[in-house]
Amino acid sequence: MRAVWLREFGAPTELHAEETPEPSLAPGTALVDVAYANITFVETQARAGGGPFHPELPTVPGNGVGGVVRAVGDGVDPALVGTRVVGSTGGSGGYAEVALVPEAVLYPVPDGLALDAAVAVLADGRTASLLVEAAAIRPGERVLIEAAAGGVGTLLIQLAKAAGAVVVALAGGPRKTGLAADLGADQAIDYRDPAWPGRLGEPVDVVFDGVGGAIGRTAFEQLRRGGRILTYGLAGGQWTEIPEEEAERRGARVVRPTAGPEDMRRLTESALRAAAEGRLRPVIGQRFPLERADEAHAAIQERRTVGKTLLVAGGAHQAGLSTP
Repeated sequence: MRAVWLREFGAPTELHAEETPEPSLAPGTALVDVAYANITFVETQARAGGGPFHPELPTVPGNGVGGVVRAVGDGVDPALVGTRVVGSTGGSGGYAEVALVPEAVLYPVPDGLALDAAVAVLADGRTASLLVEAAAIRPGERVLIEAAAGGVGTLLIQLAKAAGAVVVALAGGPRKTGLAADLGADQAIDYRDPAWPGRLGEPVDVVFDGVGGAIGRTAFEQLRRGGRILTYGLAGGQWTEIPEEEAERRGARVVRPTAGPEDMRRLTESALRAAAEGRLRPVIGQRFPLERADEAHAAIQERRTVGKTLLVAGGAHQAGLSTP
């Protein structure tokens, strides 16, 4: 099979597709012929040697995959063979034509949901669902979403609107603010304008902080008394610094949502079901062949992407597994 290897931390050009032995089937796992692999911003940080995760090298990056089950190990239902699934590899092995996925994090794709859409909603859908659940949004509340044109942000817009929120989307440039508006944001603001807070008009009740750094800090300062900020990412390079005493003085809550395995499964299944029913639409902004994983990483790193970025592996299009 072909797989993408990272042998040295550094630029996207450190990613190389090579012939690689297929993973060996083990008890409690399924061997999946991969059609699509999910790419996250955190993976670009890890490739560069930064971010919250530091893999041991050499490694095949990639966590989220979707495809068809080829074989199952002992203890796994044989009926899964031949079914469309999405799942997590455990942090490595996803950028490949064949991946090993533990049964505990394997999800059959609902009927009516295209496989590429299922991969796009796998990780981002459960993250967005966790955030909205933890925020406990009340109808009419003003919600500020950072990185609103990204994989999680595009789903947060939809979920927050469904919860009855007035959504303010922060994104970089007219292409991204336009996408946010198309998805239902009541106001879309270009954060690259230093004066963007002045366009809010009034404070907000909730901030979804997936950027961190200066943007996250400025967003925190837009909270009204009694508001809450949910921090879940550091696309800006560092977590938002909010001293506990300052949050208390402003009457604000800093929420860092966490979930155990049972909740993660519930949230993932809920997101997949919502996508299958048309209540949640993942935005797949760009696709790259497996051999061009370096270009995909470069595009994400340079902020040239919108929505979800997928790697296409195997015969996804020929097998009719993708959306038109």
